[in-house]
Amino acid sequence: MADNNTITFSIQHDPENEMKRILTQVYNSLREKGYNPINQIVGYILSEDPTYITNYNNARSLIRKIDRDELLQALVRDYLK
Repeated sequence: MADNNTITFSIQHDPENEMKRILTQVYNSLREKGYNPINQIVGYILSEDPTYITNYNNARSLIRKIDRDELLQALVRDYLK
């Protein structure tokens, strides 16, 4: 007997997980190129100057996908947990 029920699913968009994934990739790219990733990422966040981030592995383009205000909110929220 065939089951004619349709199973549905949806993929939830999780912006914080996406930010974490991107930030981790950028961090790893900076580290691989010999930079201090924390200093470089902080410099970018404070200045919004993309030259703090290497082009290696498309890191500069990736980090620009993150809204800085949302990133700062997520960082403060996680820090205070």
